[in-house]
Amino acid sequence: MSVNTDRYQTAAARYFEAWNATEPEALGKAVAEAWAPEGGYTDPLADVAGHAQITAVIAAAHEQFPGFVFRPLGVVDGHHDTARFGWELVNEAGGTPSGGGSAPVAGFDVVTLSEDGRILRVLGFLDRVPAKA
Repeated sequence: MSVNTDRYQTAAARYFEAWNATEPEALGKAVAEAWAPEGGYTDPLADVAGHAQITAVIAAAHEQFPGFVFRPLGVVDGHHDTARFGWELVNEAGGTPSGGGSAPVAGFDVVTLSEDGRILRVLGFLDRVPAKA
């Protein structure tokens, strides 16, 4: 059970805001608000650190999946300085992936937070990835 759910909810909300920002200026601002300057992001396809590299990974995801957005799956859970949550990538137009099937990409992230609530580290796990990713 989470001791301070607001802290974890806020961190996750900032995280999704960053992943869903498409304009360069908004993306840069959202990454800076979500991640500490020394923050990092690691999943099976990327291992980066710092705002510029995190921004580049997010921009690349938007290039690969134009018109799609990341949305949370389930609840955000956490303890101490660690939170976890599931997510999926869906077509923004209808909230469902194109073709009526399941979301093309889905996963689960574990994040470590700094004292100010920004992300120090993301460890991402991909549960579903298209063959061409």
